[in-house]
Amino acid sequence: MQITRQADYAIRAVLYLSKLEPGERAATGVVARDQSIPPSFLAKIISQLSIAGLLHTSRGARGGVMLAREAQDISLLDVVEAIDGPITLNECVLDTSACVLGDGCELREVWCSAQDELVTRLRATTFPQIAPSLN
Repeated sequence: MQITRQADYAIRAVLYLSKLEPGERAATGVVARDQSIPPSFLAKIISQLSIAGLLHTSRGARGGVMLAREAQDISLLDVVEAIDGPITLNECVLDTSACVLGDGCELREVWCSAQDELVTRLRATTFPQIAPSLN
């Protein structure tokens, strides 16, 4: 499994914003430049993160983008799922009928366990843990 480039960019953008002072906004062009994210791609990402309730955006001379909640209240899972949707290692994890072996598949338990571990780890990882200077 590999997260999409879009999710990677989203994580980098949120990490950048989490390093700002509370309530401080950043121009999207600055975020794009400092994180080496194509500006048009970042615009789409910011829109998705805003819809997910992770970012606030505003236009105008004093506009920009900022976190919608405290950095410690945003997990890697929040960001990845806002961009890529729910994490699914194998389609049988959510739907046993997706596998021709059904409930008799010896691998399903492994996929379910691995997915649970990954989701738990991403949910438990917040941005201050990634950048300890945020604490």
